[in-house]
Amino acid sequence: MSQDLARFSVNQMTVRQLSLPELADACTALGIGQVGLWREPVRAYGLAATARLVRDAGLTVTTLCRGGFLTATDPAGRAAALADNHAAVDEAAALGTDTLVLVSGGLPAGSKDLHGARERIADALAVLAPYAAERGVRLAIEPLHPMYAADRCVVSTLAQALDLAERFPAQQVGVAVDTYHVWWDDQAPAQIARAGAAGRIHTFQLADWTTPLPEGVLNGRGQIGDGSIDMRAWKGYVEAAGYTGPIEVELFNEGLWAQDGRKVLARTAERFVEHVIR
Repeated sequence: MSQDLARFSVNQMTVRQLSLPELADACTALGIGQVGLWREPVRAYGLAATARLVRDAGLTVTTLCRGGFLTATDPAGRAAALADNHAAVDEAAALGTDTLVLVSGGLPAGSKDLHGARERIADALAVLAPYAAERGVRLAIEPLHPMYAADRCVVSTLAQALDLAERFPAQQVGVAVDTYHVWWDDQAPAQIARAGAAGRIHTFQLADWTTPLPEGVLNGRGQIGDGSIDMRAWKGYVEAAGYTGPIEVELFNEGLWAQDGRKVLARTAERFVEHVIR
């Protein structure tokens, strides 16, 4: 493996057009030793088969995405969410990753109560965090850009994520720092320092912010170097806070998905070296 790629991890969503065997083969060919996986394709391929595939390929699974969606108000919805997150923890443990990323969930239909939604997340974490810790898995709360607050994630800033995480031991609950979601927040560097001081930076993810955003915005993450985010600066923030772990590139981009996945992966690795490492 090139030393320049020693910390590079490709999130499976960046090249979702590749099957799991194709992804493993492409990573091996390029000297990439780490991947972040998503539950849906893992389940489709088979949990045990995926664990065996990545192990045989010599790949380390840096994160599993995603758990969360913990804001339901009705008892049946809350029970279903807890059951799904218990399953997600078990899947993470089976894959050998110590980090399950949580997208917390949006407002329930008809609700405008942000505070209440965040408190229900805390209630769910009180159940999930000890369960995960027993299985060697940490929960990483990922704040999403405020444009997702209504339907996807009521946790919009690192400060809000840390306010939740700090109710629990650091080895149980921390945060995911994703440049795409927090680059706009002038308080984020200070919150990264706060997270690092307590050992709560559980994963660091990169994607660039490019405009104009596509319709629907969800799949608008830009390739590293194509947008407005200073990637070296953000790497500096997390390193100054003590984070020395994997750096995962996670791109949701229809244009990239329409291209040859192996070429996208090679270009992503090249951009990582150019804009993050050198």
